[in-house]
Amino acid sequence: MPTPLNSLKMYWQQTERERLMLKMQQRICQSLDLEETLQMTVQDVREFLQTDRVAIYRFESDGQGMLAAKSLASGWELPETEASLFQKYVQPYQNSGLEALIESGESVLVEPSEELLAQLQIQAHLAIPIFRGKQLWGLLIAHHCRSPRQWQQPEIDLLAALAMQLAIAIQQSELYQQVQQLNSQLEAQVQERTAQLQKALEFEAMLKLITDKVRDSLLDETQIWQTAVRELTQVLNLKGCNAALYDLEQGTSTVCSEFVKTDENKKIPPIYGRVQELGKFPELYCQLLQGEYFQFCSLLINEDRGPVSMLVCPIFDDRGVLGDLWLVNDAAYEFSEREIRLVQQVATQCAIAIRQARLFQASVAQVEELARINRLKDDFLSAVPHELRTPVTNMKMAIHNLSTMALSNLIVSTNEQNQKRIAHYLQILQYECEREISLINDLLDLQRLDTRDQPLSLEPINLSEFLPQVIKPFQVRANNRQQSLQLEMPLDLPILCSNAPGLERILAELLNNACKYTPPGEQIIVAVSVQSSNLLFQIVNTGVEIAPSERSRIFDKFYRIPRADPWKQGGTGLGLALVKKLTEHLGGLIEVGSSNGKTCFSVFLPLHSELNSTVG
Repeated sequence: MPTPLNSLKMYWQQTERERLMLKMQQRICQSLDLEETLQMTVQDVREFLQTDRVAIYRFESDGQGMLAAKSLASGWELPETEASLFQKYVQPYQNSGLEALIESGESVLVEPSEELLAQLQIQAHLAIPIFRGKQLWGLLIAHHCRSPRQWQQPEIDLLAALAMQLAIAIQQSELYQQVQQLNSQLEAQVQERTAQLQKALEFEAMLKLITDKVRDSLLDETQIWQTAVRELTQVLNLKGCNAALYDLEQGTSTVCSEFVKTDENKKIPPIYGRVQELGKFPELYCQLLQGEYFQFCSLLINEDRGPVSMLVCPIFDDRGVLGDLWLVNDAAYEFSEREIRLVQQVATQCAIAIRQARLFQASVAQVEELARINRLKDDFLSAVPHELRTPVTNMKMAIHNLSTMALSNLIVSTNEQNQKRIAHYLQILQYECEREISLINDLLDLQRLDTRDQPLSLEPINLSEFLPQVIKPFQVRANNRQQSLQLEMPLDLPILCSNAPGLERILAELLNNACKYTPPGEQIIVAVSVQSSNLLFQIVNTGVEIAPSERSRIFDKFYRIPRADPWKQGGTGLGLALVKKLTEHLGGLIEVGSSNGKTCFSVFLPLHSELNSTVG
């Protein structure tokens, strides 16, 4: 059982260990100076262990060691030859992990030869490895020289913990040095990059100047070429520049624009309009047709021009080569990489502008052609309503008279079977005539709505009186087909300001569709409600469902859902298209939804229309 004195000593040692660890941690947090941290550590360790020598040895990548920090008690020295003592233990430390080295005193307490111990006056030797990651960085070493000493496990544990803290300090210091080095490199790179950017900005300004002027000439292809060659000549201080367009079908290149700088002594002769066959100069145009630029010096003797330096750059995009740019300067001049990139970018902008100009011109021509066709259609539909209606009306009257006369005569002159057959044929004629009249009326109504020729007269509508009158004709039809037709509306509906004939046509068409497609025994519901500033009309019928693939086309002209007419009534295929146009004409919106055996058409109309209309 420990004595009070031993307990007090153990408590003091524990307190000192904790104080030393805290001090070490604070030093790491507060200082990035590794040399200072190492020196303070060996000083603190020597004072805590009350020993004679504490040192930190650092191993280089080649395995050689160097003294990083030391603390010596009075009267004790650390000769340089002692490095050989630690050098012989480098390999064992490198092959072991820190955990294995501190598991027991035997693993950590290195016992040098007695001769070497005597030479260095070492009575007790303790070495703790300092790791950086998985590699040995150095050793934390304590020498007791005045007398033999048995190192205690708490002392070994303390040095092992301090070695781990030193590893953190080492890593922190190295990271700081790396950051400092990176900062220096970054600063140098920033300065270099700034100089490059300054030069690049000058060329960017030139490019922007040229491209802006090219784009300003978007609708005029000739102006685009003239702008490009003029600005390149002036910005790059050239003797001249020209642009040529290719006709790949004919295999020719035609100079479509050029700009030559005025020179009193020597002037480049104009070549505007010159046509050149691509096949006569394959060494030039093979490269250009592949989208490759080149520069060369023309040594041909020309009295007007003399030898010159030339840069040739193709004008192309993803659809092919459109032409080329030729830049001319003095014979000794060499175009730089920056200048070549500038010319390439200008060529790209020219290609974009030319394609857009041609596309715009084609679009304008197409729009003009469509407008002409629409005018012809409008003129036709405006001029022929009477011509369309009159023959069909006369046919209807003739069929009616023929039916009356034939039936009265056939009662006496023919048998019952022939009477039924003739009556059936007359019924078909009458039905198809009515259908043709309905188709003509629907087409003319759609045409007026498309051209906004139909005036919109607004009036106050009392829905409590209006809706029953609209639904009444369909009530008998629904009863005859064993369908249930219901009207659901609140008593306090507000007055609707809209066009009464248009609203009646919308509801009638939707009710007609509901009666046409609702099987016997099912329901048709007309519901009205207020939704914010709109009135919502819903026509719901059960027993029928519209597939999602059909809903997107249901308002198209002449589109009818296949195999969805149980009563075989047919139709023009224009009813729902007309409903959509009328709803939009009234400033509203129509939607269709269908699920769980129900189909619902929802019509939203503003309570107070803001359209430019005449209130009736």
